[in-house]
Amino acid sequence: MIASSTMPPFTATFTTAIFLLLTTSSAIPTQRPFKKIYAFGDSYTDTGNTASASGPTAFTYVSNLPYGRTFFHHPTNRYSDGRLVIDFLAESLSLPYLPPYRNRKADTSFGVNYAVAGSTAIPHEFFVKNNLTLNIQPQSLQTELAWFNKDLEGQKCKSAKSTPKECKAVFDDALIWVGEIGANDYAYTVGSSIQSKTIQDLSIRSVNGFLETLLSKGAKYMVVQGLPTTGCLTLSMSLAPESDRDDMGCVGSLNKQSYDHNTILQTKIQDLRKKYPKAVIIYADFWNAYRTVIKNAPKLGFKELYKVCCGSSGAPYDFDISVTCGSQSSSSCQEPSRYINWDGVHLTEAMYKVVFELLTKEGFTHPPFGSLLASKSYLG
Repeated sequence: MIASSTMPPFTATFTTAIFLLLTTSSAIPTQRPFKKIYAFGDSYTDTGNTASASGPTAFTYVSNLPYGRTFFHHPTNRYSDGRLVIDFLAESLSLPYLPPYRNRKADTSFGVNYAVAGSTAIPHEFFVKNNLTLNIQPQSLQTELAWFNKDLEGQKCKSAKSTPKECKAVFDDALIWVGEIGANDYAYTVGSSIQSKTIQDLSIRSVNGFLETLLSKGAKYMVVQGLPTTGCLTLSMSLAPESDRDDMGCVGSLNKQSYDHNTILQTKIQDLRKKYPKAVIIYADFWNAYRTVIKNAPKLGFKELYKVCCGSSGAPYDFDISVTCGSQSSSSCQEPSRYINWDGVHLTEAMYKVVFELLTKEGFTHPPFGSLLASKSYLG
């Protein structure tokens, strides 16, 4: 199913759904349907693989408060004030929060998070070759796959030629969560001579190859998250001309770029479903979930759609790329739950929670997230 660029009219039924989002528990099962989660992606999924010195350009203070203040009450190297979608997923599946791969002392019996902030879908060598020095993070989706394979050493499922039979013990009770990946690829090439179509082709090819590698090993349950509405991020809003706006009030060209990327990604996922009919592959429609929040922000408790909670004080978005969140000159808002944007690129815990609820309960996954749980129960 391809995401629609327009949402249906706001109805009483949807009003009820919004009310339920605000008043119900995020727990989905009463017992653990999965024993492990293996997560991949970038800063939207990273639970601590990146320290401040190696994070995304300009966002180098993630080890400082007020990062982490809302839920953990201390920095955890998550790029938010609190929990991320992957954290709410772990809670809902009655699993502990996923430890980052780089914490080699952590208990990994319930899974590992390989996502790393600033990472790309396209291998790092591409950016080096094209002299794109903004990319200070050498990790990519291929790095994360290498980390995952390294963790499989000592088990039979460790080589590129491993069979599903050899990998059965690894994947039978594991959920593979592929968080959004690819937004950095576009961001790192802004202002260069590289066409966005080139980035689109290369990044989707990389993601598709990554997914197929796991599926060929025997991955059975997989959720693949699309790109968000990148044109609604404060950094985008602050840099683009005001003439470049869509019906959400966001940067139209960037939102279309992400939408087009997602459309092609979904066709690739559909092809993978046909090739691997025994696997359950869910597409998580981050783009339309984000759009729904923008369109219904007051009902969801959000007052500020584009201003940052943590940054500098000043019009129009309290954002200055030279005074980013966590730096000595930065400041933060009193009520992060009223904001969508946390630091200009990353989102607040409140936003991540609503996005999680929309993805898992309100039909913004294709097929519905509940069908994944039903398939796990049926297939075992």
